Amino acid sequence: MMKRRRFRQSRTLNERPADEAARLRKEARALRPGHDREMLLRRARQDETAIQIEAWLKSPGLRPPT
Repeated sequence: MMKRRRFRQSRTLNERPADEAARLRKEARALRPGHDREMLLRRARQDETAIQIEAWLKSPGLRPPT
């Protein structure tokens, strides 16, 4: 039986998409307009949307009634 490798994340779940979005936007700025640049910007927007959705899900307005 093989043991599963465990990987401890060094950054929080909130930090990873924010860092990825910033990296993708920086990479896109270095490219000329075109398909590759648009795909990088699209992925950056998806990461930013994920951050917003997670914040919305954690908002106090969505707590179950007590």
